[in-house]
Amino acid sequence: MLLQHRDLTIRSALPADAQLLADWWNDGAVMAHAGFPKGLGISPELVALSLEADADDTHRRLILEKDGVPIGEMNYRSRGNRTAEIGIKICNPAFQNRGLGRRLLSMLIYALFHDLGYRKIILDTNLKNTRAQHVYEMLGFQRLRVRENAWKDQLGELQSAVDYELLPENFRNCAG
Repeated sequence: MLLQHRDLTIRSALPADAQLLADWWNDGAVMAHAGFPKGLGISPELVALSLEADADDTHRRLILEKDGVPIGEMNYRSRGNRTAEIGIKICNPAFQNRGLGRRLLSMLIYALFHDLGYRKIILDTNLKNTRAQHVYEMLGFQRLRVRENAWKDQLGELQSAVDYELLPENFRNCAG
Protein backbone atom coordinates (compact mmCIF):
# COMPACT_ATOMS: atom_id res chain seq x y z
CA MET A 1 0.00 0.00 0.00
CA LEU A 2 1.17 3.49 -0.80
CA LEU A 3 -1.01 6.50 0.03
CA GLN A 4 0.17 10.08 -0.28
CA HIS A 5 -1.52 13.38 0.50
CA ARG A 6 0.53 16.57 0.53
CA ASP A 7 3.17 16.13 3.28
CA LEU A 8 1.91 12.74 4.51
CA THR A 9 2.68 9.24 3.30
CA ILE A 10 1.34 5.87 4.41
CA ARG A 11 3.33 2.96 3.03
CA SER A 12 3.57 -0.75 3.60
CA ALA A 13 6.10 -1.68 6.27
CA LEU A 14 8.95 -3.72 4.81
CA PRO A 15 11.49 -6.02 6.46
CA ALA A 16 13.93 -3.08 6.12
CA ASP A 17 11.69 -1.23 8.64
CA ALA A 18 12.08 -3.96 11.26
CA GLN A 19 14.66 -2.09 13.37
CA LEU A 20 12.50 1.05 13.44
CA LEU A 21 9.38 -0.90 14.42
CA ALA A 22 11.28 -2.89 17.06
CA ASP A 23 12.63 0.36 18.53
CA TRP A 24 9.11 1.78 18.77
CA TRP A 25 7.51 -1.44 20.04
CA ASN A 26 10.20 -1.88 22.69
CA ASP A 27 9.72 1.68 23.97
CA GLY A 28 7.42 1.59 27.00
CA ALA A 29 6.47 5.26 26.57
CA VAL A 30 5.21 4.52 23.04
CA MET A 31 3.47 1.26 23.97
CA ALA A 32 1.99 2.16 27.38
CA HIS A 33 -1.46 3.07 25.96
CA ALA A 34 -1.61 -0.40 24.37
CA GLY A 35 -0.93 -2.06 27.72
CA PHE A 36 2.83 -2.54 27.38
CA PRO A 37 4.53 0.08 29.59
CA LYS A 38 7.68 -2.09 29.50
CA GLY A 39 7.58 -2.43 25.70
CA LEU A 40 7.24 -5.68 23.79
CA GLY A 41 10.82 -6.92 24.06
CA ILE A 42 10.79 -8.03 20.41
CA SER A 43 13.84 -8.43 18.18
CA PRO A 44 14.18 -6.75 14.77
CA GLU A 45 14.68 -10.21 13.27
CA LEU A 46 11.31 -11.40 14.56
CA VAL A 47 9.64 -8.21 13.32
CA ALA A 48 11.19 -8.70 9.86
CA LEU A 49 9.91 -12.29 9.72
CA SER A 50 6.41 -11.25 10.72
CA LEU A 51 6.33 -8.49 8.08
CA GLU A 52 6.94 -11.04 5.36
CA ALA A 53 3.50 -12.53 6.10
CA ASP A 54 1.67 -9.23 5.49
CA ALA A 55 -0.74 -9.13 2.53
CA ASP A 56 -3.22 -6.47 1.43
CA ASP A 57 -6.18 -8.86 1.66
CA THR A 58 -5.47 -10.17 5.19
CA HIS A 59 -3.42 -7.73 7.26
CA ARG A 60 -0.87 -5.03 6.70
CA ARG A 61 1.48 -3.05 8.94
CA LEU A 62 2.09 0.48 7.67
CA ILE A 63 4.70 3.17 8.23
CA LEU A 64 3.54 6.78 8.64
CA GLU A 65 5.75 9.55 7.29
CA LYS A 66 5.62 13.32 7.36
CA ASP A 67 7.86 14.98 4.79
CA GLY A 68 9.67 11.65 4.36
CA VAL A 69 10.40 11.23 8.10
CA PRO A 70 8.93 8.12 9.81
CA ILE A 71 6.68 9.30 12.64
CA GLY A 72 4.57 6.27 13.50
CA GLU A 73 2.75 3.19 12.38
CA MET A 74 -0.72 1.90 11.69
CA ASN A 75 -2.22 -1.39 10.66
CA TYR A 76 -5.34 -3.00 9.37
CA ARG A 77 -6.59 -6.57 9.56
CA SER A 78 -9.47 -8.21 7.70
CA ARG A 79 -12.06 -9.58 10.13
CA GLY A 80 -14.27 -11.14 7.44
CA ASN A 81 -17.59 -9.92 6.04
CA ARG A 82 -15.77 -6.94 4.47
CA THR A 83 -14.85 -5.62 7.93
CA ALA A 84 -11.41 -4.21 8.73
CA GLU A 85 -9.96 -3.59 12.18
CA ILE A 86 -7.46 -0.72 12.37
CA GLY A 87 -4.95 0.74 14.79
CA ILE A 88 -2.60 3.74 14.80
CA LYS A 89 0.31 5.06 16.86
CA ILE A 90 2.13 8.34 16.32
CA CYS A 91 5.37 7.09 17.88
CA ASN A 92 7.50 10.24 17.66
CA PRO A 93 6.30 12.58 20.45
CA ALA A 94 7.29 15.67 18.42
CA PHE A 95 4.49 14.82 15.97
CA GLN A 96 1.75 14.03 18.48
CA ASN A 97 -1.20 16.36 19.15
CA ARG A 98 -0.79 18.13 15.79
CA GLY A 99 -3.83 16.71 13.97
CA LEU A 100 -1.72 14.30 11.94
CA GLY A 101 -3.44 11.19 13.28
CA ARG A 102 -6.82 12.44 12.09
CA ARG A 103 -5.46 13.16 8.60
CA LEU A 104 -3.61 9.83 8.40
CA LEU A 105 -6.65 7.89 9.59
CA SER A 106 -8.75 9.66 6.95
CA MET A 107 -6.31 8.58 4.25
CA LEU A 108 -6.37 4.95 5.37
CA ILE A 109 -10.13 4.81 5.91
CA TYR A 110 -10.80 6.27 2.48
CA ALA A 111 -8.53 3.64 0.88
CA LEU A 112 -10.11 0.81 2.87
CA PHE A 113 -13.62 1.81 1.79
CA HIS A 114 -12.94 2.96 -1.78
CA ASP A 115 -9.93 0.94 -2.93
CA LEU A 116 -10.14 -2.30 -0.95
CA GLY A 117 -13.93 -2.63 -0.72
CA TYR A 118 -14.42 -2.81 3.03
CA ARG A 119 -17.94 -1.94 4.26
CA LYS A 120 -17.20 -1.55 7.97
CA ILE A 121 -14.18 -0.49 10.02
CA ILE A 122 -13.83 -1.34 13.70
CA LEU A 123 -11.36 -0.37 16.39
CA ASP A 124 -11.01 -0.13 20.12
CA THR A 125 -9.12 2.19 22.40
CA ASN A 126 -8.34 2.53 26.06
CA LEU A 127 -11.16 4.28 27.94
CA LYS A 128 -8.54 6.68 29.35
CA ASN A 129 -7.49 7.76 25.83
CA THR A 130 -10.06 10.53 25.47
CA ARG A 131 -8.01 12.34 22.79
CA ALA A 132 -8.24 9.30 20.50
CA GLN A 133 -11.95 8.93 21.22
CA HIS A 134 -12.49 12.55 20.17
CA VAL A 135 -10.62 11.97 16.89
CA TYR A 136 -12.52 8.76 16.12
CA GLU A 137 -15.85 10.43 16.76
CA MET A 138 -14.86 13.41 14.55
CA LEU A 139 -14.26 10.91 11.73
CA GLY A 140 -17.76 9.46 12.19
CA PHE A 141 -17.05 6.37 14.29
CA GLN A 142 -19.97 5.30 16.45
CA ARG A 143 -19.31 4.18 20.01
CA LEU A 144 -20.70 0.69 20.45
CA ARG A 145 -19.85 -0.16 24.03
CA VAL A 146 -17.47 0.29 26.93
CA ARG A 147 -15.88 -2.91 28.20
CA GLU A 148 -15.10 -2.24 31.86
CA ASN A 149 -12.01 -3.96 33.28
CA ALA A 150 -11.69 -5.90 30.01
CA TRP A 151 -7.98 -6.70 30.19
CA LYS A 152 -4.84 -6.38 32.31
CA ASP A 153 -1.82 -4.44 31.18
CA GLN A 154 1.78 -5.61 31.63
CA LEU A 155 1.77 -4.32 35.20
CA GLY A 156 -1.35 -6.32 36.07
CA GLU A 157 -3.62 -3.25 36.19
CA LEU A 158 -7.17 -3.68 34.89
CA GLN A 159 -7.96 -1.55 31.86
CA SER A 160 -11.24 -0.65 30.17
CA ALA A 161 -11.78 -0.30 26.43
CA VAL A 162 -14.20 1.48 24.11
CA ASP A 163 -15.35 -0.32 20.94
CA TYR A 164 -16.13 1.70 17.80
CA GLU A 165 -17.39 1.03 14.29
CA LEU A 166 -17.55 3.14 11.15
CA LEU A 167 -19.76 2.62 8.10
CA PRO A 168 -19.01 4.38 4.79
CA GLU A 169 -22.09 6.61 5.01
CA ASN A 170 -20.92 8.01 8.38
CA PHE A 171 -17.30 8.67 7.35
CA ARG A 172 -16.26 12.32 7.60
CA ASN A 173 -13.01 12.64 5.65
CA CYS A 174 -10.62 14.97 7.47
CA ALA A 175 -7.57 14.54 5.22
CA GLY A 176 -7.60 18.29 4.62
